Amino acid sequence: MLIVKDINQYYGGSHILRGVNLEAQLGKVTVLLGRNGVGKTTLLKSLMGMVPIRSGSIEFDGERIEKATSYERARAGIGFVPQDREIFARLTVEDNLRMGLAYKSASTPIPAELFELFPVLKQMISRRGGDLSGGQQQQLAIARALAAKPKLLILDEPTEGIQPSIIKDIGRVIRMLADRGDMAIVLCEQYYDFAEELADDYLVMQRGEVIARGLGSEMQSKGVRQLVAI
Repeated sequence: MLIVKDINQYYGGSHILRGVNLEAQLGKVTVLLGRNGVGKTTLLKSLMGMVPIRSGSIEFDGERIEKATSYERARAGIGFVPQDREIFARLTVEDNLRMGLAYKSASTPIPAELFELFPVLKQMISRRGGDLSGGQQQQLAIARALAAKPKLLILDEPTEGIQPSIIKDIGRVIRMLADRGDMAIVLCEQYYDFAEELADDYLVMQRGEVIARGLGSEMQSKGVRQLVAI
């Protein structure tokens, strides 16, 4: 579903991404690991077209998209959940979800599945986004990204600042979405245990480069926890 080849990205004179390669397959969770400041979020924003790449290629669902705008990538079927959620605090839960359908017909209904995945959102449908707890806001951000039924879901540290009970709920939803087989998931995560539990494939970044990759089932034997902690 996603093939990234040798992408390089710069901020001013700083070389942030250095020849990064990544693949994400339908039905699998590809986990991106690394300490703060190694380029993980920049990579995700590059995939979404929020920051330009200097060189390399990004192929999504068989089409080259490195020159496409962010909204074109969203329309093509990429959903993005940013690290800081970026929900609309003054809008209701319902209106936030409708923002995920902004490029579709105004009569397009909110998928009922979103309320099955996150029941709390149905209970709080008329509440303003800013009045939700951090965990509820994260569930809303994920549901908004899922509203348009993407073929690729990109999540940037969805467990950050979230209570353990909701982390479990989010993990359950991610696994369920992957197991359906019609979506590829790229998960950037600092919480190692959460990442290891969900990973079908993993990559470790350091100083803008991918320094290790492999199967999620091999993370423990390959010493990935220690590698990330360096």
